[in-house]
Amino acid sequence: MITPQNIFRHELVGLGVEVVKSSHKGFTGIKGEVVDETKNTIKVEDVEGCEKIIPKNVATFRFTLPSSAVVEVEGRIIVARPEDRIKKKFRKY
Repeated sequence: MITPQNIFRHELVGLGVEVVKSSHKGFTGIKGEVVDETKNTIKVEDVEGCEKIIPKNVATFRFTLPSSAVVEVEGRIIVARPEDRIKKKFRKY
């Protein structure tokens, strides 16, 4: 089960997401669902059906978990291929 403590070790595709902070002002405020993830980017489908690609290392994301919990994650922490990130050990965050 995905929790705020172990979000780094789970798949992000399918979660609700909002970009709450970004060094590029155009990315701030984008909301939607994660539809794809690469090493350096997250692809978000917004409510109109448009897909937007957001670099992980310049943004802070707010994920909504299936249990309705909300977690903010700095993108630079999750910069890794999804299959490598779930095996990686993280310090307490």
